[in-house]
Amino acid sequence: MGAPDEILSAPYTLQYSYKRALGPVIGRFLTGLRDRQILGIRTSDGRVMVPPAEYDPETSEELSEFVAVADVGEVTSWCWVSEPRRGQPLDRPFGFALIKLDGADVPMLHAVDAGESSKMRTGMRVRARWQEERVGRIEDIACFEPEQSP
Repeated sequence: MGAPDEILSAPYTLQYSYKRALGPVIGRFLTGLRDRQILGIRTSDGRVMVPPAEYDPETSEELSEFVAVADVGEVTSWCWVSEPRRGQPLDRPFGFALIKLDGADVPMLHAVDAGESSKMRTGMRVRARWQEERVGRIEDIACFEPEQSP
């Protein structure tokens, strides 16, 4: 067993080999991204989930109450990608992180451009880096980056 502060790593390829048609919920979420707005949806128990889903993951109830959340938040968990593959969000080492955006209760997965793994940490504050030209895709958020301290 490793030391408590040892960072474990393992190779893993994250990819989705299917396409999905947009409906009114995901379509509205992506339209929001095009307009530099991040929308979540309120679940049956009142939590805000980002990205939104059509149905509550706990109760299967249809969901429809959209909630605007901030484009800043906190890293709740992360892993480091030291050798990015073609098609990944960045062409240099980066972190994949679960980010709980301000106003959301459920974290979303996205890339963090921290520069090096020693700058990543659970609890760090990050801000969305938006693409100059947005078209209504998750890539409209180029990545997140550490929020600058005032």
